[in-house]
Amino acid sequence: MSDFSEELKGPVTDDEQVETSVLSGAGMHFPWLQTYIETVAIGGKRKKDFAQTTSACLSFIQEALLKHQWQQAAEYMHSYFQTLEDSDSYKRQAAPEIIWKLGSEILFYHPKSNVETFNTFADRMKNIGIMNYLKISLQHALYLLHHGMLEDAKRKLSEAETWRHGEKTSSREILINLIQAYKGLLQYYTWSKKKRELSKLDKDDYAYSAVAQDVFNHSWKTSVNISALIKIPGVWDPFVKSYVEMLEFYGDRDGAQEVLTNYAYDEKFPSNPNAHIYLYNFLKRQKAPRSKLISVLKILYQIVPSHKLMLEFHTLLRKSEKEEHHKLGLEVLFGVLDFAGCTKNITAWKYLAKYVKKTLMGNHLVWVQEEWKSRKNWWPSFHFSYFWAKSDWKEDTALACEKAFVAGLLLGKESSWRSKNRPQTIMADSFFLAWMAICMYSLGTGDRLEIPLACLEMLRTSKLDGGWAPVPLE
Repeated sequence: MSDFSEELKGPVTDDEQVETSVLSGAGMHFPWLQTYIETVAIGGKRKKDFAQTTSACLSFIQEALLKHQWQQAAEYMHSYFQTLEDSDSYKRQAAPEIIWKLGSEILFYHPKSNVETFNTFADRMKNIGIMNYLKISLQHALYLLHHGMLEDAKRKLSEAETWRHGEKTSSREILINLIQAYKGLLQYYTWSKKKRELSKLDKDDYAYSAVAQDVFNHSWKTSVNISALIKIPGVWDPFVKSYVEMLEFYGDRDGAQEVLTNYAYDEKFPSNPNAHIYLYNFLKRQKAPRSKLISVLKILYQIVPSHKLMLEFHTLLRKSEKEEHHKLGLEVLFGVLDFAGCTKNITAWKYLAKYVKKTLMGNHLVWVQEEWKSRKNWWPSFHFSYFWAKSDWKEDTALACEKAFVAGLLLGKESSWRSKNRPQTIMADSFFLAWMAICMYSLGTGDRLEIPLACLEMLRTSKLDGGWAPVPLE
């Protein structure tokens, strides 16, 4: 077994046959497994026993990890190191990666673990699982970054960048590019600090030229390390943002736009909402034509119809001269409010209230009917129930007003519903909202709200169980 495994086990004396323990540099205690885990001696046990023991041990580790029982998982790991001596060559080759993944997870969360312990474990595993050297080095650097040890992380990445072993493969090439990119990200961090320093200096200051040169040197190193990675299909958000920021800083707007356009539209790259958000924000900063902004947000709408930028998208569509854009603007608002996370977005409700009214006044009733057709069976209970009306009234009267207005516009024409599939409670809820709007108008609370004639007509002509009376607010 490896030196690392032997170090964790420690020597076993005659007095320690029942239970063996180890104390690491971090003060972590590793007692021997419970008696039901059989200690395996390769020379005197059958392969079947060995496989059963290691398999059982792995199951115990997985269960302990799921339950966040870090000490217990560490104890099981003590025994699992024996897989490094498995007679099955495939299992023996796979063992280092499994041990690294499990062990690093345990050490990351174990209350008695520290950076020194993790560093020791990572360095040993790099030598044991040499085929996983690059992966372990990258994850080791990320661990150090998590603990704010930037220089140590940069040093580990530099060591991995120059590491060479065996044949060069495409997967290894991608890993090296990723390592270089993370190194570039650290250089970008330094560049950002230098840039802030530069912004505080006057151009006539004697230190300005030196700091400016330092900023340029860091940007060059960063661009070299990042540019190769972002050409490979994948999701590289932090790298793309950093690279584009530097290109913009040095005035290469065409280069920045090319990078963002490729990242958003190249079919080889996976669908990524952030790619379109970055492109839109860049074009917006460059004061691009409205048509370009609309084309970018139109794709984002297809991917994430509830994104906060959809309200900006609606505004752009509303200001467009094309009728098809006006129609899409209505669809976008309904789409936003289809999602539970947007139900209390008062801006979306204000936009919808005004736009539905504008659409109806513009003789486009069909547009509203098209949107309402697929929603009339669930929007009343989803948005306009008595529960939500009462809740909105207590929490945000302005929101309640806007919803009441929309409810009156959308439900007013259907006040005489008699379908057996529509419970009368929903009818009562819609009446309640309309009544709330009228009360708020007559009492003068908040902004004056224009009451749609449909609401008034509904209250005058509708009957429920022989007669209708307003539902009290309390």
